[in-house]
Amino acid sequence: MQCEEWVFDGKGWVPKSGKGNRQIRSCRDLDVFNLSYTLAMEIFRLSARFPKDERYALTDQIRRSSRAVCSNIAEGFAKRRHEAVFKNSLSNSLGEAEETKVWLDFARDCGYLSAQDHRRLTIGYDQVSAMRWTLMTRWETFS
Repeated sequence: MQCEEWVFDGKGWVPKSGKGNRQIRSCRDLDVFNLSYTLAMEIFRLSARFPKDERYALTDQIRRSSRAVCSNIAEGFAKRRHEAVFKNSLSNSLGEAEETKVWLDFARDCGYLSAQDHRRLTIGYDQVSAMRWTLMTRWETFS
């Protein structure tokens, strides 16, 4: 099952297909999951251009942390009937998003990532954090 793709409109990230109401059957129906997946794929694409000597340092770290954002959301959603476990997974996702933003800072400051790409991705992770907060505070809706 493919995730819904999101695009940057100059101010923020929006679903490529437009926003619509849908029944939530899996984590892939959550906007926060789809946006974090889109951002991880964008990081994968951009990090492919990083120097080879960064393969086991910056490239590996930024890819791992960006993927962990959505994988923690998926794990939390699967365990959503257990509030503490669910919220812990979302908290872990927040930590991974913040780690990813630090790696984005390093990539920009090392000259591997343009200021524009850095801004787009940072805005995206800020959006993911806000969406994750909404999910965490309204978790009963999704059970």
